[in-house]
Amino acid sequence: MNKIMNISFIIILLLLDVVFAQAQQKKMDSASFYNEVKTYVNPVLPGDHPDPTLFRKGKDFYYCGSSFHFTPYLPIYHSTDLVHWEIVSRVVYPQNAGFVQDEPSKGIWQGAITYFNHSFWIYFSANGDQQWFSKATTAYGPWSKPVMVKTTPQLGPLGYDNSIFIDDDGQPYMLIKNGQKINRIHAIGKDGQLTGKMINLDWINAHLQYSWAEGPVMCKRNGYYYYFPAGSVAGGQYVLRTKVLTGDSTKWERLGNFFKPLDDPNSPFRVANHIGAPLQLADGTWWTLAQSYEDANDDDWSGTGRQTSLCPVIWDGDRPWGIPPTSYPVIRPDLPQANGILWRSVHSDYFKEDRLNVCWHFLNRRAETECTLLGKSGWVRLSPKKGERAHLLQKETDHYYNAVTRVKIDENDTTSSAGLYLTNGNQSVNIRLFAGYKNSNKIILQLDTAIRSIPNTFGNTVWLKLERKGHFISGYCSSDDDRWVSLGAPISSVPLDKVQPKWNAWVGTSLGLFAENKPADFNCFICKDGFSSMPAIGYRNYFGIKMINKDAITNTSESGGWAMISGVDLGTKNNSAAKINITASALTNGTIQVWLDDLKNGKLIATIPIPSTGGKNNWKVFSGAVNKLSGHHDVFVKFLKSKPGNILIQSIRFSK
Repeated sequence: MNKIMNISFIIILLLLDVVFAQAQQKKMDSASFYNEVKTYVNPVLPGDHPDPTLFRKGKDFYYCGSSFHFTPYLPIYHSTDLVHWEIVSRVVYPQNAGFVQDEPSKGIWQGAITYFNHSFWIYFSANGDQQWFSKATTAYGPWSKPVMVKTTPQLGPLGYDNSIFIDDDGQPYMLIKNGQKINRIHAIGKDGQLTGKMINLDWINAHLQYSWAEGPVMCKRNGYYYYFPAGSVAGGQYVLRTKVLTGDSTKWERLGNFFKPLDDPNSPFRVANHIGAPLQLADGTWWTLAQSYEDANDDDWSGTGRQTSLCPVIWDGDRPWGIPPTSYPVIRPDLPQANGILWRSVHSDYFKEDRLNVCWHFLNRRAETECTLLGKSGWVRLSPKKGERAHLLQKETDHYYNAVTRVKIDENDTTSSAGLYLTNGNQSVNIRLFAGYKNSNKIILQLDTAIRSIPNTFGNTVWLKLERKGHFISGYCSSDDDRWVSLGAPISSVPLDKVQPKWNAWVGTSLGLFAENKPADFNCFICKDGFSSMPAIGYRNYFGIKMINKDAITNTSESGGWAMISGVDLGTKNNSAAKINITASALTNGTIQVWLDDLKNGKLIATIPIPSTGGKNNWKVFSGAVNKLSGHHDVFVKFLKSKPGNILIQSIRFSK
């Protein structure tokens, strides 16, 4: 009988797979998908974004998660379409964080954003056993000084990775998780404190059925309460349901795994879990966010951290199923397109503002005191203590990019060094491209004992460029941001990119600036530099496209296809792009279009004929004039109607 039931269960899963896939494919057969951006590809929050919580207020969506020792703590992300996200505020600043342990794997976990009693609230754990909250009138802040959530002898420590559920009557509850065997639900009062009304669910994981049963979230549908615990950081996501919010285990039904089996062998995200509370849109569709390490097909990017994907939720009657992240396009939610919000990527900064942009973070609280904006001149200064390293960082989001800075140091000081910095969470593995001193004044690229260097002939002010092409890092330097000198052969970044001890002390890689021993000034931080060659295979979103030999892209349909390279920096108004150059090959004549920010509501900047080059490996550069483009943009390359495989695009580069 059990065997028959198992077979029936598998058949049901397969049928659900077929129905969902067929529905998606039928819609995507429309020619409009080749001319508009109607799909997305995961992750929507690339880079380290662990333990996601998801909340909607009206037409706006908000995300927050564990920030660990990244400070200022708890960045709040905002979206209007669940695909494009931007940081709008940070909750806890160092001056209010004396209660937080300031070291890797410690700091702040969780970050559950919600709204009740006419305020935004965010609940979080510090040091793994106690809950705190801050509140604000808008998610943009400013956020109040953190207040500790009071507990009782009966309840004990309030744990970590908790979430907030608000019932239909407006009553908020905290879903409490402490250790492996404690799962509880507790009512919250108007003052943000627990009321004393508790529902004990310790029976859920009494026999460790769900490993840690951590990060519980809840939603409600058709009179059912759905409770979703995660297994552990390594995976597992489960679901239970009840008609009555009670601690009586006989009133609950265990439904088993939440995510359907992954049927995409090319998906880089093998195990998704730790979801945000699923929510329903006006069109009846359901969605959730989920985290996952990137490690598939012997290509380990676990060091990047836990990246966040947007996952559809489908229903088999009153049984929910999550669709795990895949490598292929998924039809995006039926929501208004994000206005002015680009795909999530590392931001450029010319340091013209009087406050540091919220995109930046530090890996300890003291580092914030070592960073100073120097006013309207457009410089930032890092001032490390003797024998130590100051830094200014963002979460790394891509596998292909060029990061550029202009740094000024005392070239005659044999103890100082400063430049570009790519590091794991506890800074035990890092790549530095810097002006410094090793037996003589040099420009140096270094990862551990792997070193590339050339003499510094540029003086005390030099441009530096760090180029990442997958697991290979190269260094360049220049006197004018135009004529670049190579430091030699690339260095393998695998020691940084692969899985780290303690999962990289719980956090992924960060990219930015550093200074060591003595102060250094930086005039800009640029990423991705549009005036450097950008491999076409570094796209973040696509439709009707495939990769050729991990070197180029081409269309897969006669209807065309498109690929999007996110967050490209095209300079400033006084230093803007005037031409675009595409390295391509073609069997017969064809045409490429280039758009900024969107294929429908964006800007067509160039239509470039690609005549036959006489073969697929006969690469040539084709150029088109553009009208003084500047700023940060998502760049779309669109194949017009053409026979699949006729045109191959290898790289894109703007010029002045």
